[in-house]
Amino acid sequence: MVAISIPYLTFETDVAFLRIKQWVFREYPTWLSSLWIVAFYIHVLTSIFALIAGFTQFTKRFLWKKTHRVMGAVYIITVLLLTGPSGLIMGFFANGGVLSIIAFSTLALLWWWFTFKAYTAIRAKNYEAHAKFMYRSYALTLSAITLRLWKYLIVNYLYEMPPMDLYRLVAWLGWVPNLILAEIMIYKGMHLKLLAKHITGR
Repeated sequence: MVAISIPYLTFETDVAFLRIKQWVFREYPTWLSSLWIVAFYIHVLTSIFALIAGFTQFTKRFLWKKTHRVMGAVYIITVLLLTGPSGLIMGFFANGGVLSIIAFSTLALLWWWFTFKAYTAIRAKNYEAHAKFMYRSYALTLSAITLRLWKYLIVNYLYEMPPMDLYRLVAWLGWVPNLILAEIMIYKGMHLKLLAKHITGR
């Protein structure tokens, strides 16, 4: 993900993925296309922090330490104030039409909501609810990776299809299976009591 983000450090508007987004600048007023490009750069350049910070929340060695709280704060702030809102703006301009727009907009809204609920739960010292919502939130954070994995698998091993059809498909595959898996883990109670025990120290 870091390697994917590096080309955008030039802040040019026609590099990598942006080459197929030039229609945004042609079809929308300057202020609207400017809003989109700002949201794009915020999302791309801050999502990596959410990925890294979120990973530490599920590592037992950090649960007893200040690292868990600090990185948790980084994750919450990043998602609620930066990556979540910018992802929603980007969702409205998704390639692939209505199906892609619904997929990415729903992803952004659920991501923000689950993260917010994780935050309010920990503020209320409801550790089990916090853990559950963090499972859901981070499952959606990982869509940045799983979307690309699905695209790679489909293109190289499964089925050849038109690029826009593929884009519409991975727009949903990138996060729906992740969320289903998270719900299965929550339903089975995997690690939740252990997580709460380590956080509370009891």
